[in-house]
Amino acid sequence: MGQHDRSQKAVRQHIQSEVVLESFKNEKTIAELASEYGVHPNQITQWRKQALESLPTLFSSHQAKKDKAHEEEIKQIGQLKVEVEWLKKGRDS
Repeated sequence: MGQHDRSQKAVRQHIQSEVVLESFKNEKTIAELASEYGVHPNQITQWRKQALESLPTLFSSHQAKKDKAHEEEIKQIGQLKVEVEWLKKGRDS
């Protein structure tokens, strides 16, 4: 995928996000948004559904990343404690 393709995809994703956010505000109808953004109303409905379905996993994956990072920190602390004890033993010998 070339740079141009990636930038076009990023623009499409940005527009999708913008349309979905606008639709959740309930200030305009789906038909009005479809006309404004030049997409079919069914497409907006599908994007909204995808957004709503992905919300729970968005937050759970964030928590999972935090938990994994915390586990790694605990492991690193344990390793450092072992190294400190080893160095103390070497110094006391």
